[in-house]
Amino acid sequence: MSEQVISSLRVGNIQPGLNPRSYFDPAEMEELEQSIKSKGVIQPILVRAVNDGFQIVFGERRWRAATKIFGADYLIPVMVKELTDQETLELATIENIERANMSPTEEAVAAAKILGFCNGNRDEAAKRLGWSRTTLDKRLALTHCTEKVQNALNERKIQLGHAELLAVAQPDRQDKALAKLLSTATLPPVAAFKAQLESISKPLATAIFNKDECAGCIHNSGNQQALFGEAIHDGHCTNGVCYDKKTVGALEIQKVALSETYPRVEIIRSGEEFTFIKLIADGAGGVGKEQANACRACKNFGACISAKPGHLGSVEDTVCFDLDCNMEKVGIRALADKKAAEKKALKADAQKTGKPEENADATKVEPLATVQASNRAVDYRNKVWRKVLKKELFADTSKNLSLLIGVMMTHGGYHVSQNKMSEAFQKLTGGSVPTTTGRSSKAALLVEAATDEVRGKMLSGIVISMIDHIDNSELPGMLAFVNADMANHWKLNSEYLELLTKSEIAVAAKELGLDQQFGEDFAKVLNGKKDELIGHLLTIKDFDYTGKIPSLLQYAK
Repeated sequence: MSEQVISSLRVGNIQPGLNPRSYFDPAEMEELEQSIKSKGVIQPILVRAVNDGFQIVFGERRWRAATKIFGADYLIPVMVKELTDQETLELATIENIERANMSPTEEAVAAAKILGFCNGNRDEAAKRLGWSRTTLDKRLALTHCTEKVQNALNERKIQLGHAELLAVAQPDRQDKALAKLLSTATLPPVAAFKAQLESISKPLATAIFNKDECAGCIHNSGNQQALFGEAIHDGHCTNGVCYDKKTVGALEIQKVALSETYPRVEIIRSGEEFTFIKLIADGAGGVGKEQANACRACKNFGACISAKPGHLGSVEDTVCFDLDCNMEKVGIRALADKKAAEKKALKADAQKTGKPEENADATKVEPLATVQASNRAVDYRNKVWRKVLKKELFADTSKNLSLLIGVMMTHGGYHVSQNKMSEAFQKLTGGSVPTTTGRSSKAALLVEAATDEVRGKMLSGIVISMIDHIDNSELPGMLAFVNADMANHWKLNSEYLELLTKSEIAVAAKELGLDQQFGEDFAKVLNGKKDELIGHLLTIKDFDYTGKIPSLLQYAK
């Protein structure tokens, strides 16, 4: 920085420079203009030489007033210095801070520029500005204000407290809140505005997500209190968008975790309180013990995670999401109880009168426990049934023709692969399939010349090919037709158990008697990890797994 030279210059040869001030108060400018009009400019302004003239370092208010009062030819006293851009900005900022009523946001913008010259070193920037590090941090925090908020503070339309409270909100919310502030007849006091923001902030104490990232966040009101004179009470988040996003993420994590245990897990929001019902075994509204146990393997059995304010993350388990089905099961249970009571009354009357019971058996009702299996379990069952049916048909060809004719009579033709049939014939006989004109009759002659075993297996191939396209609803009847024994084809395995939730596994374990083998330890095993549970169930010492078929995989004979 060179020595200054005192001189006079035409105001027309001087241009504005890197002034951190962006707003010039009209009343203050009017007062300055009246002073200059009567006495002229007494105090020199500081300028620096640039390529096409001179540029103001500080004193722009005096230059503006002189230009307005005396015109471009007025000779204004100046001090000329050779300065870099960095030196110019520092001098302009310090001069305005010391001598002019610069707004805090104007100071913030200037401080940010100086911080850039200091390569991000805040201690060095504070030293050059003559500020404490705390003052610098507070001013820089105001750069979070949107341009509209900064302009409003520069123009004294809002107070510093308003800007500090707005600085911690998302940009779009800042501008909306500012518009609402400025639309009022009288600017609300900072305290009232603070109370309003606090009412819509999010309490961190009840947050269900991991708050490690919140510790150093600008939207944490605890950090805001360290930066600003005005901030809402400690322990709140002022970034509702981020808070809600993290909350949703935490709820989804809960849902994934619970989905290992329950067939269905739902996040329940306000207004969705009647989309589920607590599953009850006994008493009013009960479905009965057997049905309640079976329901645990139903695709509509599960748990709810609350997304309602005040109850975030709370879980209600053992619920049913199929209200119609639940109502039907409750009705069946109630009818069974009624019939049981009637039978008891008949028996008591018979004992009292010595007469035999009349129609006692007619009053007996044994409600059948039914469930709606999950799609993944049903898909697995259908895959197993098709595989079993194919094996049975290929092992015993005696029923192939009857089954083929039955299918054709009721469903018509199904796609049978020409290539697969040709390949099968060639593999069985070693001969080739005709490809020339009249190949169908020639192929028929080849089949006629083949053995009964070959023709039987070829017929099996046709039927088995059709099995891949037959409706799922037809599979139980076909299995019954061939009198398939599931015990010969299926044994409890990890592929099946891994498809199920722990709730469904518990039902299957009870059906197969696995729970009794564990005794009191079964509850402990069930509460463990799913993969460990499956491992235990498949390696029970001295347990005979033969013929243990879950009801899901059984078909009616």
